[in-house]
Amino acid sequence: MTERFVKTRGVDICTESFGSPQNPAVLLIMGASVSMIWWEDDFCRRIADEGRFVIRYDNRDVGRSVTYTPGEPEYSFEDLADDAMGVLDGYGIEKAHIVGMSMGGMLTQILALRHRERVLSVTLISSSNFAPGLPLMEEKVEQFFAHSGDVDWSDVQAITAFSLGKWKILRGSERAFDERKVALLSEKEAKRSLNPASMINHALVSGGETYLLRTHEIDVPALIIHGTEDPIIPYAHGVHLSEVIPNSKLVTLNGAGHELHIDDWDVMIQTLVDHTAL
Repeated sequence: MTERFVKTRGVDICTESFGSPQNPAVLLIMGASVSMIWWEDDFCRRIADEGRFVIRYDNRDVGRSVTYTPGEPEYSFEDLADDAMGVLDGYGIEKAHIVGMSMGGMLTQILALRHRERVLSVTLISSSNFAPGLPLMEEKVEQFFAHSGDVDWSDVQAITAFSLGKWKILRGSERAFDERKVALLSEKEAKRSLNPASMINHALVSGGETYLLRTHEIDVPALIIHGTEDPIIPYAHGVHLSEVIPNSKLVTLNGAGHELHIDDWDVMIQTLVDHTAL
């Protein structure tokens, strides 16, 4: 398990893999403004131990991948989706099971339509196609992120505190908050990021609409995992995905928020392993 840079279309993407490359590939795509380390090491290892080759990576503007001037992302959601294909190319992988969390789930939907020939299955965790009429994020989340401009992005402690506060807001009421672990991961993320201030760029990225309007055309096996107390992408979004994507399966995490909580790992990993056995 060592970081490896993949160059795709002129940009550097930081990646990491777990398990044997001889096994079926599972590509993990994380959500907005957070790096690959939130696919925790043990989570990745457990999937790899079930006979999968697991790859995680930093999207543009987070972690150690290419960064842009804060407030000026020079890419679209289609570019982010194409980066995923560049990662597979870098590892010599023709087809993979794609797993996306939040924004990563949106990118996964784009991939299933834009690069159908490369996608074996999709898993959408706490994600959405943002169809009209679906409920908005809770006000507490909107208020919290409204203060992101006040963060001193040059100060590791300030970044860590902001991240800690974010994950507290996003958790479900029935999941214990492991403040020490989240603080350690937040500090690690802040220290390994090339330009922490650039993570805010994900909120400014555009594109993808033409694909998200076609979610109903996804024709690969689809697994949807969603918490009933998700405050940023409410549970109704996951239900909607399960209704519009043909032959999809919805796994409901009662009392969970917008999180990959360790209490849900057993269910998530077993379901994911079964899903990628197709």
